[in-house]
Amino acid sequence: MNLKDVDKSEFTPMMQQYIECKENYPDAIVFFRIGDFYEMFFEDAYIASRELEIALTGKDAGYKERVPMCGIPFHAYSGYAEKLISKGYKVAIVEQVEDPSQAKGLVKRDVVKIITPGTITEAGLNEKENNFLAAIYETDARYTLAYADVSTGQMYLTTIEDEEALANEILSLHAKEVICLSSLKLKILNTLHDNYQIVISRCDDTSLIDDYKYLIEGLNLEKFKDDIPCISILINYISKTQRHNLYHLQPIKFYSSNQVLHLDPFSKRNLELTETLRQNQKSGSLLWLLDKCQTAMGSRKLHTWIDRPLIDRNEIIKRHNYVEALINNYVAKEEIKESLKTVYDLERIIGRISVGNANAKDLVQLRRSLANIPNFKKNVMALGTDDAISFANGIDTHEKLYDLLDKALVDDPPLQIKEGGMIKPLYNKDLDELKEISGSSKDWILKFEAQERERTGIKTMHVGYNRVFGYYIEVSKGALQNLTDSDHYERKQTLANAERFITPELKKYEQIVVGSTEKIQKLEYDLFIEIRDVCQGFTKSLQQLADKISTIDCLLAFAEVSVKYNYVRPEMSLKREVNIVEGRHPVIETFLKDEYVKNDVIINSYNTILITGPNMSGKSTYMRMLALIVIMAQIGCFVPAKSATLMIFDAIFTRIGASDDLISGQSTFMVEMLEANFAIKNATKDSLILFDELGRGTSTYDGMALAQAIIEYVHEKIGCVMLFSTHYHELVLLDKTLKHLKNVHVDAKESKGGVVFLHKVLDGGADKSYGINVASLAGLPRSLIERSKKILETLEENNSTSGVNLDLFNFDAYEEEPQNQEEEKAYNLKHALEILDIDSLTPREALDWLYKEKNKLD
Repeated sequence: MNLKDVDKSEFTPMMQQYIECKENYPDAIVFFRIGDFYEMFFEDAYIASRELEIALTGKDAGYKERVPMCGIPFHAYSGYAEKLISKGYKVAIVEQVEDPSQAKGLVKRDVVKIITPGTITEAGLNEKENNFLAAIYETDARYTLAYADVSTGQMYLTTIEDEEALANEILSLHAKEVICLSSLKLKILNTLHDNYQIVISRCDDTSLIDDYKYLIEGLNLEKFKDDIPCISILINYISKTQRHNLYHLQPIKFYSSNQVLHLDPFSKRNLELTETLRQNQKSGSLLWLLDKCQTAMGSRKLHTWIDRPLIDRNEIIKRHNYVEALINNYVAKEEIKESLKTVYDLERIIGRISVGNANAKDLVQLRRSLANIPNFKKNVMALGTDDAISFANGIDTHEKLYDLLDKALVDDPPLQIKEGGMIKPLYNKDLDELKEISGSSKDWILKFEAQERERTGIKTMHVGYNRVFGYYIEVSKGALQNLTDSDHYERKQTLANAERFITPELKKYEQIVVGSTEKIQKLEYDLFIEIRDVCQGFTKSLQQLADKISTIDCLLAFAEVSVKYNYVRPEMSLKREVNIVEGRHPVIETFLKDEYVKNDVIINSYNTILITGPNMSGKSTYMRMLALIVIMAQIGCFVPAKSATLMIFDAIFTRIGASDDLISGQSTFMVEMLEANFAIKNATKDSLILFDELGRGTSTYDGMALAQAIIEYVHEKIGCVMLFSTHYHELVLLDKTLKHLKNVHVDAKESKGGVVFLHKVLDGGADKSYGINVASLAGLPRSLIERSKKILETLEENNSTSGVNLDLFNFDAYEEEPQNQEEEKAYNLKHALEILDIDSLTPREALDWLYKEKNKLD
């Protein structure tokens, strides 16, 4: 049954009320409050039943057939809503907006909140990631992008020149929802929705609500006049969905792409900054390595820092100073870490307080967070640097707010705020009196029961209570004759073996007790709202505190990692130079049991480094190592090296590894060319370009020609630092014509039957690629390997890359197939010995190798 196919006048008034709500919010699943449940009807019921795996039933609603219906308990709605949101749906919450006991006729209901993927503020969000809602707006000359995390109140603004860069920025944010005008037609909108499951919403209200004009006071309104409509779309959409004051929204901050180190989505993915290439998981990424933060706020800020490294030298050095101070002050560092362990997610607690979602548990978490702030402040001050002392002086400990919360709230309050049990004794005199009345009910009942037993002589009589009849006196039928009219017992209920009665005295007491329970719950609710409103008045200062906590938390994480892995403070040079001594790949070294092979990166007068060497030898790792060291230095962390002097880069562009999945429908070679074009088009002389095996996706001559042309173009026209790895070892001759190009190679040593990768980068070019040796290591049949060698010899003799005709090759002569299990073991052992590099083994490694091979023979 579909709504569009029915006449709504045929339904009951309540169902007509639902239909009206649904017509106002057709793109949302409507949670319609009826008693203790949220119910969904018509198409929404089908969707919710399927997605939430709950029973689909029907409801009589005055129509000729039952209306499709499903429902969920009202107190558990957030989990169900979050599940729908994660699947790209929106949810409209419809509540009863008047007391049913006071209603004349149908209880009024209205939409009180709309939850969308970009506006969710409930506690189920990933605590270590921002949840961004983005708005885009097109002007004559550019695009405006404004975005906010509604759960924390952070808001940002930037301008972007072209559609491709706009899409890249939205993807970098991991935005969950994009808003734009209904009239905006961009190809990227379909791409974002279809390929990345980003919800696209439309909003045409470009006039900023007066109540929120303070959010743009920090902007030059004349300069940003063309961008105000975008900000308005964003804020108006948030206001429309939250249906509440948005005190926690922070004044919007403008940033330009030239204020941070630029990293496009391809490069972030290739470098595995926040997730790995193969499995799309955090473990194994740079974020995973560095995220030793104690708080969720710190983890989110670290994610932002990695996404947008600094290019301001003074700010970079300031962070390095903090890390150094934390490392040098062990006691203060450990005390700060201990203080932060009890700090909850202040940013999101403040957000829930602001939009009216916070419960008593949220305020208790706020109290526990504030408890250790004085100690946190004292130990930041103890770091002793001028910056740290100034920073600590700006920390507001909120002692008055802490005292209020400590006096008012119990340690373990219930989740629901209308059930009482939240407020401590002695906080409110009226509440204490009501609780005393309610709490003495058990004693009064026992006393009353004893009194009645004594007066009537019925020793089996007892006083009970249920929700339907309230308090009652139960008398067995055998004892009824003991009652007289003077006892004033009024029959209430007849059971098989007993009668239940009420007396005027018991009825009066029931009214007092039941009334006091209701009064307690109402008074506790009112007191809680008062306390929550007081907290709301501290929104801005609490947000400032949260920002300071998250900043120190990130720097503390840097210090922890730097000590654990023996990192060094980098020197940020004003010159165009890179001098890394004994650098290491920060992530890979944590997984290696053996010692990591350290490498130098020296870039001074040579800004183009051509890297040759065997496949699998570590060329890509060498390039990623440089990029990660640069990023770590520019976010303020120490770096994995013996020493490091680094220029400040304005962008990093990479083409490393296969990334066909990033651009749907394109071949690997086309992806290579698109990424190369993006780098060449956007790089400046202060950029870093990393090209790995560019040109391998086409014929040898085409690939080599393109590789050489790209090297020459970057060398001559851009002049930036570029590392270019290639299997075309013929390109090493370019150092004869390009004066700023330097050849290096990854060393390898041939042994009988194989090749050993030494992973050491040395000056000079490689003269061969060892491809056949790698194929042998991979276990390809020996006959195939021998055939490859003969073809290679002929090609090299003829200096040709076209196929050659050889005599018919006898593959069987080289197979040496084992005839039985014993021969197979001997064959495998012989092969293992052939590729073993005895000289590179320590005595312990040699012994381990022998035991391993012996076990295979047993």
